Amino acid sequence: MDNLFTKRIVLISGGLGDIGRATALEFARQGAAIALGDISPPAKAAAFLDELEQLGIATHYTQVDVSDAKAVQNWVSEVENSLGVADIIIANAATVTVGGIHEITAEQWTNELNVNLNGAFFLTQSATARLLAHQLPGRVVFIGSWAAHSVHTHIPAYSVSKAGLRMLCQCLALELAPHQILVNEIAPGYVNAGLSARFWEKDPELSEEARNRVPIKKLISAEAVAGQVVQLCHPANEHMTGSTLLMDGGLSLLT
Repeated sequence: MDNLFTKRIVLISGGLGDIGRATALEFARQGAAIALGDISPPAKAAAFLDELEQLGIATHYTQVDVSDAKAVQNWVSEVENSLGVADIIIANAATVTVGGIHEITAEQWTNELNVNLNGAFFLTQSATARLLAHQLPGRVVFIGSWAAHSVHTHIPAYSVSKAGLRMLCQCLALELAPHQILVNEIAPGYVNAGLSARFWEKDPELSEEARNRVPIKKLISAEAVAGQVVQLCHPANEHMTGSTLLMDGGLSLLT
């Protein structure tokens, strides 16, 4: 096991999703303690926590709805009491509704913005406040999307939430820069994970169509996203903040 992130504490929302798990594993392999939050009950996390702990690192899991500001504050406090102050914060929790502007319901729209945008705000606000209180440097990474800048008429709420997330990243980055807390976004294109993967498993032809639309003719794995998240948090990465790392295989070049 590489010890690059030994003594670091990584806090990940949406920690039981494909990207959340891959990110947790990548940091754990490099020595970091891992704190996961997700909406699933603790029993759903037990096997994965065991897998992480076999790497010799400490873990913590909380069932939490990130759209509930008070619940997020409590989660951050629980992690601090259990592991210490989290100095790497990954805002990953997200949901998506497929449906155009006249198909998506008011409830679906509100829920998506609450989880994807408000949830990221509540997490980063609470977690970075603890860094400031302890005068600690840190890293924040938002899991964004190329949909933040490229129109996707079939997922409007998701696209809007990710566009808002990008501006949140920039605002937070500027405010926290003097405190050596670096804030960045990673914006993947077609990721073969989560809802997309489930769609493509049911219809391999759609998967092949998506692959062929990507200029480099490859879909992105959850592990590839995780690898780039870790790179953004690398100790030698001292000057990048308020930036979006676009990893879409060239999709944005087509629009």
